[in-house]
Amino acid sequence: MTTTPDSPRTDKPTVLFVCVHNAGRSQMAAGYLQHLAGDRIEVLSAGSQPADQVNPAAVAAMAEEGIDIAAAQPKILTTEAVEESDVVITMGCGDECPFFPGKRYEDWVLEDPAGQSIEAVRPIRDEIRGRVEELIASLV
Repeated sequence: MTTTPDSPRTDKPTVLFVCVHNAGRSQMAAGYLQHLAGDRIEVLSAGSQPADQVNPAAVAAMAEEGIDIAAAQPKILTTEAVEESDVVITMGCGDECPFFPGKRYEDWVLEDPAGQSIEAVRPIRDEIRGRVEELIASLV
């Protein structure tokens, strides 16, 4: 068999967004990063205690931006996800997020959109977009 030029591990940086439920902040951040960075950055997201579904207000707020995260599913945070990431961005999971030496960690202090109206989620979404834009500038 011939190997393809595209191997699973690339030179692209991998970013992991982690929040408690992987239903709001981390999903919005992942959606923005995929949308704004395209294929220049690998994007992962996970939660320490994943919810059953993505927050409907987060889905609606992102749809206003032309970004569809409706099909996203909350995922459990695994050691493997952290190990394969170059940058780990936490959002309110505190000590539940594993720490590995040699990784770039950032903690984004953002209000939790859980149970909030779309009006309350929009400013959180907008703050996330600004941080994602800064992140992209630092990685590419």
